[in-house]
Amino acid sequence: MKNNHAELVKSLSDRELKLNLLLTQVILLTLSFILGIILFKDISSFFALFRPDDPRIAIIGGGAAITVILLDLFLMKVVPEAYQDDGGVNERIFGSLSYPMIFAVALVVAISEEILFRGIIQTHTGLIWASVIFAVVHYRYLFNWFLFLNITILSFFIGYIFELTGNLLVTIFAHFLIDFILGIIVRKKAKKQAAWIEHH
Repeated sequence: MKNNHAELVKSLSDRELKLNLLLTQVILLTLSFILGIILFKDISSFFALFRPDDPRIAIIGGGAAITVILLDLFLMKVVPEAYQDDGGVNERIFGSLSYPMIFAVALVVAISEEILFRGIIQTHTGLIWASVIFAVVHYRYLFNWFLFLNITILSFFIGYIFELTGNLLVTIFAHFLIDFILGIIVRKKAKKQAAWIEHH
């Protein structure tokens, strides 16, 4: 199964990989829309999950994101590279994107995933189910125990923040910031490696 997934990823062009990511987000948003209609009694109860005037968006959302990013950077230094291998997906997606595109991708992913997993699933099934489903949906991490443990802990952490604040904008901001900054780091690393290969 792991080899099949790795071969499938390798067989896709960078463009197909990015289209695949975009299609996944469209599917998640469509699913959110359908489940939202079924599960929420009215649209106002859904929009009540978004409170833009909440100072915790920057304080808790931003603080949580910085904590996760610093921990990730520390683990990148001390954990063997094999443990961090996702089949090169992140490197191929973010390595060739411009900074505005990394911003856009991180924003779209944060919005679509947080609306579905926290706004819809966690609101109606609770923290545990939402966090487990979130981790399992990140399919490529299932084949690497370290990455799967990482994404599971992150999912519970973000889910707990939603439990604490009840504001989707807090978790959207945290999720966006994590993906955006780590996306920039991946891009810089990929460019550095490409430049090294070119000169050797």
